Amino acid sequence: MKIGIVGLPNVGKSTLFKALTKTQVDISNYPFCTIEPNVGIVKVPDVRLEKLAQMSNSKKNIPAIVEFVDIAGIIEGASTGEGLGNKFLSHIREVDAIVQVVRVFENTNITHVHNKIDPEHDIEIINTELILADLETVQKVKIRLEKLARNASRSDASGDARKQLDILNQIKTALEAGNLANTVKLDLEDENTKIVVRELSLLTMKPFLFVYNACPVKSDEAGAKLFNGVAYKIPEKLTEKNSFVVLDIKIEEELLEMSKAEAEELGIRSNIDQLIIEAYKLLGLITFLTTGEDETRAWTIQKGWTAPLAGTAIHNDFKDKFIRAEVIQWEKLLEAGSWGKARELGTLRTEGKDYIVQDGDVIEFKI
Repeated sequence: MKIGIVGLPNVGKSTLFKALTKTQVDISNYPFCTIEPNVGIVKVPDVRLEKLAQMSNSKKNIPAIVEFVDIAGIIEGASTGEGLGNKFLSHIREVDAIVQVVRVFENTNITHVHNKIDPEHDIEIINTELILADLETVQKVKIRLEKLARNASRSDASGDARKQLDILNQIKTALEAGNLANTVKLDLEDENTKIVVRELSLLTMKPFLFVYNACPVKSDEAGAKLFNGVAYKIPEKLTEKNSFVVLDIKIEEELLEMSKAEAEELGIRSNIDQLIIEAYKLLGLITFLTTGEDETRAWTIQKGWTAPLAGTAIHNDFKDKFIRAEVIQWEKLLEAGSWGKARELGTLRTEGKDYIVQDGDVIEFKI
């Protein structure tokens, strides 16, 4: 799963990518220092994994991962070719979700492309450019569907085309009103809807998570609010409806150069794990676990998957060859102390093909 990091130039995107992936990248103080996207693999923090590995004396401990992509800064007019134009659009199309970095901090030494700090305006610019690009895509597909809908000689095809055209027009209306496509209430189980969504591959249909790049303030300062135990001043409108995480990205970068003891002495702690966890949730992902002497491992699946589908994370054959699954929540297994003891206590369950896997399930598949 890929998550694209987007935003205006000089808002902290590449610095965030560096802090996330522990990878050295160009973070120069000028627009478009990132041209080709940087790509990095990030481990999903999971205390359950370590505890289970200790219990099983596992030789290996393998976490779930998410791929982050640092995409070039977007500027006003990008949808019509300004800045890196269509190049950045193609990079965004390849990701599954979007993390939009928004600058909230003041610093005269770091250039802002509009020479003012106005996070709401910055979000509006990014969203507008993505919406305009999507409207262009919608218009092209609409022309094709209108032609199909008029084709009376193929009633089945034209009937589906009319249904798809109705769905497309719902999306078009929302975009023209300045709303993201992901705000449109669609029946995603409907076959025609699936066809439209897949063909359009809209930028704003992807889930969004906002990262507000802010500097900490004193907790008693007027307007200060606590986020993850740290006080920041974030405009009220930014926290009303958006899914978001608040970070001091500069501090996250500095922590890369510090030892754990140095950070504790200065009273500084990282909140970067919160972003990774929220990004994982954003994609509708959950984790089930397997544990034994060879390895303890986190497996990534979509929320709502049945046991046979979840088994395909391990091997494709598990879906067709599935017989049953032995399942226990990770805390119950730790309480028991071993797989055998959990079976004796009756806390180990046998589940069939219809079982919906839950986050934190420890599973042994029988095939």
